[in-house]
Amino acid sequence: MSSIGVLGAGTWGMALARMLANSGHDVAVWSALGYEIDDLSATRKHPKLPGVAFPESIAFTKDISDLCSGKEVIILAVPSPFIRATAKQALPFLNKDQILVSVAKGIEKGTHYTMTEIISDELKNAPELDGIRIAALSGPTHAEEVAIDMPTTIVSACDDPDAASKVQDIFSNTCMRVYRNPDIKGVELCGALKNIIALASGILTGLGYGDNTKAALITRGLTEITRLGIAMGCREKTFYGLAGIGDLIVTATSVHSRNNTCGRYIGQGLPAEEAVKKVGMVVEGINAIPAAMQLKDAYNVELPIIEAVDSVINRGTKPSDAVMSLMLRDKKDEIGFDII
Repeated sequence: MSSIGVLGAGTWGMALARMLANSGHDVAVWSALGYEIDDLSATRKHPKLPGVAFPESIAFTKDISDLCSGKEVIILAVPSPFIRATAKQALPFLNKDQILVSVAKGIEKGTHYTMTEIISDELKNAPELDGIRIAALSGPTHAEEVAIDMPTTIVSACDDPDAASKVQDIFSNTCMRVYRNPDIKGVELCGALKNIIALASGILTGLGYGDNTKAALITRGLTEITRLGIAMGCREKTFYGLAGIGDLIVTATSVHSRNNTCGRYIGQGLPAEEAVKKVGMVVEGINAIPAAMQLKDAYNVELPIIEAVDSVINRGTKPSDAVMSLMLRDKKDEIGFDII
């Protein structure tokens, strides 16, 4: 069994902590929010995971040095906007024999870095940690279902095969099956961009559109994600696997999806800012839009759906007008099965 530290006490971090503890691993959880640690320590419950009890074996701490020291694996489970600050805070307490596992999904505005690239960038400030291994864990995995042991599949992505296998072994159990993929950038790109397509899916639901429209959106949304990924040097097959189409389907259709829910509120007429407040949790798709638009320009690729979502969220376009602009855009040489 392994000793594991989880940085972040949100729903995903806690669902993983529970699963790993139930598998017999030694698990500790840290949060930058002291009240979260106090509440979890006292109640063994999370307000966003009703009915789920957390094992007494999970340790909770407000001390990040205590969390990181002596652990074989450190899981970074904070929302994407806080990955850099959390990595920087943890840096002095890491050692090069550890494996860092990012389970956040997003792209940093300005740098265009994925989450593991942000961590790598921070590690440049600690040459003594040269060689530390970093993996991404991503796939169709809602915390609400993982927390109650529903069967789930996920991808361990790392260019170091030994580290990918180690993560695979640690996270595999009767309710989670883990696959490996060396295309870490492709896996992380899928995880970030599918949230934007899920926003669009929710907007369609809010507008009252049906299954035909949503099926078209998911299919063409995958085309856009794949198009950009290929331009960035990712493996095409990644986008047709669990991290790609799998995660896109679950996020664009599930009642558990924050992005889908937020989009539905927007489609019903709420401004984006109010929709996010109503969701009550971080909506990663909105955070990913600026970087996605920058990547569109940097790689000179067409991302009409993502551009339409940006126009609704950031430029005040009416959702129904954005849909019509997509339906009436120039057909060019499009065919029904193009992928690039």
